[in-house]
Amino acid sequence: MDRKRAWRGRRLGQAIEGYLFISPWIVGFLLFTAGPIAASLVLSFFQWSLIRPPRLVWFDNYVQMFSQDPLFWQSLKVTLTYVAAAVPLQLAFALFLAILLNQKVRLIPVFRTIFYMPSQVSAVAVAVIFLWIYHPELGLINDLLAKVGIKGPAWLISERWALPALIGMSLWSVGPQMIIFLAGLQSVPKELLEAAEIDGANYRNLLRYVIIPLLSPATVVVIALSIINSLKSFDIVYIMTQGGPFHKSDTLAMFMYVESFKKYYMGYGSAISVVLFLIALVVIIFYFRQVQALEHLYD
Repeated sequence: MDRKRAWRGRRLGQAIEGYLFISPWIVGFLLFTAGPIAASLVLSFFQWSLIRPPRLVWFDNYVQMFSQDPLFWQSLKVTLTYVAAAVPLQLAFALFLAILLNQKVRLIPVFRTIFYMPSQVSAVAVAVIFLWIYHPELGLINDLLAKVGIKGPAWLISERWALPALIGMSLWSVGPQMIIFLAGLQSVPKELLEAAEIDGANYRNLLRYVIIPLLSPATVVVIALSIINSLKSFDIVYIMTQGGPFHKSDTLAMFMYVESFKKYYMGYGSAISVVLFLIALVVIIFYFRQVQALEHLYD
C-alpha cells in the first residue's frame, strides 16, 4: 500500500513538473489564441463600431453575410480558388526541391540552407521584392517575356492575372514543406530502393511505386499545413493588391480586415472570422477523414 502511494505521489509530482514546464505555452495559447477566438465568437452576435457601445443583434451579422453581401461570396470564391490552385503547386514544388536536396553532392548542407532561407524572410520584404518582379514595365518577368517576343500583362492590376500572380508568389514560402519532405525522404529504407533497382526499376518507377507511397505520412502533414496557410492568407494580399482589382484577389481574411478595421464593423468582421475558422475546421476534418478512409482501404 505504501509502495502504491509513493508511486502515485511520484507520478503526481512528475505531472505537476510537466505542466509547470509547459505553462508559458498554455498561458500564451489562452491569451493569444483561445481568448481571441472566444472573443470573436461573442462579438459576432453584436453590432459594434468601436465608437458606440456594442449592441446585441444575435444572428443579424450572419444573415447579412449569407443573404445580403455579394462581396462575401466573391471573397469565398477567391479563397477557395486560391487554396485549390496553391496547395497542389506548393506540394509538387516542395517535393521537387526535397528530391534535389536529398542528393549526395558536395556542400549539400549549404544548398539546403540557401533553399530554406527564403521562407524565413519577412512577408513585407518578400512582397516588396515581388512588387518589382511583377512590375509591368520594369519587372523581371515581363522583361524575360519581352526577350521572347511576348508582351507581359500588368500582373497586379489585371483582373485576370492578379490572383494567379499571388498563387505563383506562394511558392516562395514552401521551405517548411520542403524540410518535412526531406525528412521523409531520408527515412526511406535504402534496402527497398536497392531491391527495386536490382529488379530493374528506374528512378521514375522508384519515385512512383516506392518513394511517394512511403512519403504518405509527410504528405498528410504538408497538405494540412498548406491548406491552413492558404485559407488564412492575408499579409501578401494586403501588401500586393489589397484585394483588387475589383475584388478579384479579395480573400476572406482580407475581406474580414477591411470590414473590421477600415469600415469599423467589428461585429460583422468577427462573424466573418468565425465563418473562416469553421471553413478551415471543416476542410481539415474532411481531409483527415478521407486519409483515414484510404488507410482502412489499404489495410
